[in-house]
Amino acid sequence: MDTERLTAIGWKPCFERQLPADVGDGLVVARVSAHYGSQVLLLGEAGDRRAPAQLAEAAGELAVGDWLIVTAADGRAVQRLERQTLLYRKAAGEQARPQLIAANIDTLFIVSSCNADFNLSRTERYLALAIEAGAEPVVVLTKADLCEDPANDPAHLRRQVERLRPGLIVETLDARDPEQANVLRTWCGPGQTVALLGSSGVGKSTLAMALGVGDLATAAIREDDAKGRHTTTARSLYLMPGGGVLVDNPGIRELQLPACVAGVESVFEDVVRIAEGCRFRNCRHEGDAGCAVIAAVESGELDQRRYANYLKLLAEQAHNARTLVERREQDRQRGRYIKSVLKDHRRRREET
Repeated sequence: MDTERLTAIGWKPCFERQLPADVGDGLVVARVSAHYGSQVLLLGEAGDRRAPAQLAEAAGELAVGDWLIVTAADGRAVQRLERQTLLYRKAAGEQARPQLIAANIDTLFIVSSCNADFNLSRTERYLALAIEAGAEPVVVLTKADLCEDPANDPAHLRRQVERLRPGLIVETLDARDPEQANVLRTWCGPGQTVALLGSSGVGKSTLAMALGVGDLATAAIREDDAKGRHTTTARSLYLMPGGGVLVDNPGIRELQLPACVAGVESVFEDVVRIAEGCRFRNCRHEGDAGCAVIAAVESGELDQRRYANYLKLLAEQAHNARTLVERREQDRQRGRYIKSVLKDHRRRREET
């Protein structure tokens, strides 16, 4: 096994410990680099190769970033290695199902721009998702030159984001300048996997190019709303020149939190701490008697926007958690029904 080659694309000792003894005997290690519906692009010791999605998914549902043990002959997966992190959301729309975003991400660059896109509540949402997934979040503020309001200069915006969570790392840069993008290389290198997450037009593809992943399509900023057009259309894994890989995600128009209570409480640990002073343990923080959270909002200790977003995200993830559980139960019941129908069909054929 070419460990050096695999390390360049994010391989770690925790994955090597999962390898079966017969790797090398017609079996090879590969990483999911992209998923094109009917085909999956695999990156491994021998470089890129395409495999039919049906064969690659023989060991389970795949996300970009997954590590697989596949047959050297046709790319059939015989094992999906245990994921260290998994980034996913509730699927957009009314469908109650999880949508995988990326697996085995070490660092998540949450990208927002210093213009009309800047939104603290959205950043809190992304932070909760990253923490729940197990990835380290780093907020990257781009397009500092487009911040027209002197009261909201990049330094001020950075301080606002830093206050969202103790120890949160925030970097402000011009994504078009590779020299400025170098501040992010601390999280890049052999054995490391980073991903970009943010709305369309915030400069994710430009930032990816500044980190050296190659020429990605970008689009100009629209004058009417200061947003760029959607450019990246599929999640893809790119090699970085210094080692390690980067996952460039499409701009997310709707990001509904799945079961994410730990992530939400971690982002809002100040609210959780205040809530410990509520008179009743089951306080809903919506006007209940003796609510310490409401008292903190009224006194100015807790920001009204932050309080409202905490309640919103907590309720959203609780609702989606219930619907996802219900969907899984429906799928199990449907599976049992189909099996019973097939069993009855086989019995009738045998009787005739």
